[in-house]
Amino acid sequence: MSGFFASGPVHTAVVAGAVVAVVSGVVGVFTVIRGQSFSGHALGDLGTLGGSGAFLAGVNPFFGYVTVGAAVAATMDLFGVQHRRGRDVATGIVLGAALGLAALLLYFDTTTSTTTGATITILFGSLFAVSPGTLPVMIGLGVVGLVLVAVLYRPLLLSSVSAELAAARGVRVRTVGLVFLVLVGVVVSLSAVAVGTILSTALLVGPAAAALRLTRRPLTAVVVASVLGLVATWGGVVLSYASATWPPSHTGWPVSFFVVTLVLALYLGAELVGWARARAGA
Repeated sequence: MSGFFASGPVHTAVVAGAVVAVVSGVVGVFTVIRGQSFSGHALGDLGTLGGSGAFLAGVNPFFGYVTVGAAVAATMDLFGVQHRRGRDVATGIVLGAALGLAALLLYFDTTTSTTTGATITILFGSLFAVSPGTLPVMIGLGVVGLVLVAVLYRPLLLSSVSAELAAARGVRVRTVGLVFLVLVGVVVSLSAVAVGTILSTALLVGPAAAALRLTRRPLTAVVVASVLGLVATWGGVVLSYASATWPPSHTGWPVSFFVVTLVLALYLGAELVGWARARAGA
């Protein structure tokens, strides 16, 4: 493992993974509380549109993820999705249209570019493929996201629990919802770098759902979700690096596979703990 600690791509992967895990854990707790997991999943899938468009234009896919993620999130909110049923309808409409365009762009990526692996890179990502030049932007976006959550914490929590009560207390529920949904779009864009667009929701929802199974205190859940996300991403980096000698190809297994598998294992573990607590209290 001495080569592991001396590897530049590993250093970048560890830092990028930490940024993604912490921000996804913090934002993910509110996503689960607000019942917007489907919106987060849709925004993750729609990152395919931004990534494929950026790849076709010769730009780093990360910037496509972020731009389209934020823009699509704002578009969803403009549909007037104040209730969960309305959110699901608006999400489904935007998702269907954008995925159709993403399919076209992916087709162009594979037929007009001499670079191989565009589709795999966009759909499944890899922390080892993060360029050092992208890292400062990821850190900057992560810090901005955490600051926004800190500033909006009370109105965001209140509107997440009861939008009617929040409105009665003077909270601009629609504005808070718009800012938060755009933030979710940015966060799933960060996750797309680690595990790809179609798996990005795993880091947003999995650790957060596990944390809320272990504790009902929002601040504690935020910390627990971040820690669980770190365990999954860093564990995925270690296992992917170690798999370089594993069959069948002896070239290493994808980071995204290990990250998502660890997220699932952590969630199942949290479910078992919750079940055991319920049994003990019965």
